[in-house]
Amino acid sequence: MNQPTPHIADKFDVHVLRGRFPVLQRQVNGKNLVYFDNAATTQKPEVVIEALAGYYRQYNANIHRGLHALAEKATAAYEDTRRTIRQFIHAPEADEIIFTSGTTASINLVATAYGRKFLGAGDEVIISALEHHSNIVPWQLLCEEKNATLKVIPVDEKGNLVLADLAHLIGSKTKIVAVNHVSNSLGTINPVAEIIRMAHNAGAVVLLDGAQATAHIDVDVQALDCDFYAFSAHKLFGPTGVGVLYGKRSLLEAMNPYQGGGEMIKEVTFEKTTYAEIPYKFEAGTPNIADVIAFKAAIDFVEGLGDKSELLRYEQSLLQAATKQLKEIRGLKIIGEADEKIGVVSFVMEGMHHFDIGMMLDAKGIAVRTGHHCTQPLMHQFGIEGTIRASFSIYNTIEEVNFFVESLKQIVEKWR
Repeated sequence: MNQPTPHIADKFDVHVLRGRFPVLQRQVNGKNLVYFDNAATTQKPEVVIEALAGYYRQYNANIHRGLHALAEKATAAYEDTRRTIRQFIHAPEADEIIFTSGTTASINLVATAYGRKFLGAGDEVIISALEHHSNIVPWQLLCEEKNATLKVIPVDEKGNLVLADLAHLIGSKTKIVAVNHVSNSLGTINPVAEIIRMAHNAGAVVLLDGAQATAHIDVDVQALDCDFYAFSAHKLFGPTGVGVLYGKRSLLEAMNPYQGGGEMIKEVTFEKTTYAEIPYKFEAGTPNIADVIAFKAAIDFVEGLGDKSELLRYEQSLLQAATKQLKEIRGLKIIGEADEKIGVVSFVMEGMHHFDIGMMLDAKGIAVRTGHHCTQPLMHQFGIEGTIRASFSIYNTIEEVNFFVESLKQIVEKWR
């Protein structure tokens, strides 16, 4: 007889896990920190901090161009991260992994280096109503420059994309479809496989903004068949200032360089420059070496936690508990209850401003995000200025959820 799959809580002690994150041991305003702002950035385990410091302490050197021992060690560690990322997202080859400064930079790279070359007047770019500003503004700039049209997949009242409308939006003029894998403000997990299929049938390429997905979902770019995939280290327990762009080799090779400078060249004369092969064609100048190296420690940390589906299940148990308790508070409205979500709950409170609630929660040591979450068009669609957003990670606990809801009830009873 088959045994049921054990809950992740049976596989490790979350309190032991929390001990690996130094910042989670501190207090804020005299209270134990409750960190529910994981969609903005995740906290860093000790192994990541040590990997970052270890580079500066032991082998600080520039990479790729030096032959001395420190340079060779730094180069090997840097390229080891590239190979680790290839395995992590199941890319065909390491050369298809481009390092950038973050998801925003990765999207801008594609909009500039691919969009400027292959988009023309009258062509169309499709995004969705769920997008972060970083997956809206670069396409607006491109469309303005090229006299192209930007179209938007609508979202329903639950926070689900209306795919039936995409079927009407997409057509022979569609050249690029750029959507997020997971919504940062609502937590919606989008049906990206279906979107990619529809886009490819129309001859369009697809970029996925994976900033909110990689810490929660097993990403397989080959199974998805996406053309580009962008994400950031700092939302995956890694350092800030590091991003990744995966692109299919044929597309990357056809694109022009994004920036000029050292490292991205093969040969330079005053008459003509020839460019390096991918990935280096898109990595001009001295990169963020230390943080890229530390990013490998973050990925190794995540991989060591076990099955991603089990991690997601644990986080969703926190989401379900929070959602159930929040719905019991009179005047509270949850914004976005999509059919598939990660551990994000966004809400508004009747008669109270989201900024005020955020500040009063902070006084109790609870860190949440308030505002429009860089999704102003989405907020406008729901007729609101912003929300209070609590976003959960693997190191959060049910005790923290209970304390958060109880604290919120006290605030509402006192000030409303």
